[in-house]
Amino acid sequence: MVTERCFLEGIGWPGRAVIRYLGELLIDFTHIDHVYKIRNAQGRRVEDVVEMLMEGDLVSRTPSLERQRQVHKHIGDYTLFMTGLFPECVRRIKRQRVLASPDALLDYVETGKRSYRIASEFSYGGHAGEVPLFRKLSEDFGLCVFGLGYVRADLKRLRNPRLQRMWGTLLS
Repeated sequence: MVTERCFLEGIGWPGRAVIRYLGELLIDFTHIDHVYKIRNAQGRRVEDVVEMLMEGDLVSRTPSLERQRQVHKHIGDYTLFMTGLFPECVRRIKRQRVLASPDALLDYVETGKRSYRIASEFSYGGHAGEVPLFRKLSEDFGLCVFGLGYVRADLKRLRNPRLQRMWGTLLS
């Protein structure tokens, strides 16, 4: 598997749980509907991180703790995916929204770290086993982005038509 090789050989990452999670995330996100799976109350697809954050806010919009956890997990996944595989898209998104700050990418990273940390705080029910994973993703978010850069380079070399379409969709 590309993710395992890139993380083990490329950066010497020892955490198999994180590697496995990231591999599953990349497979899941090959479907654009999974990249944008958060829906608002009207059923409209939420594409902006700021709006995702509002959807995950227990005080203003989220009807339950479970919804808050799901949204923050997704924000962590989305920001990690985008900063690791599509950093130019993140920069372009920020420029289009008149946030041309050189720290624009850092905002995605900090938001992703924070969202994974929030997701790690949900230890009830069947989520107790995920606490260490999401804590690790939060603590090592930057290293995960770096590792996904290796995955990105390998995927680009493959020139897979499905991946090319996804790049085109996200970069258009």
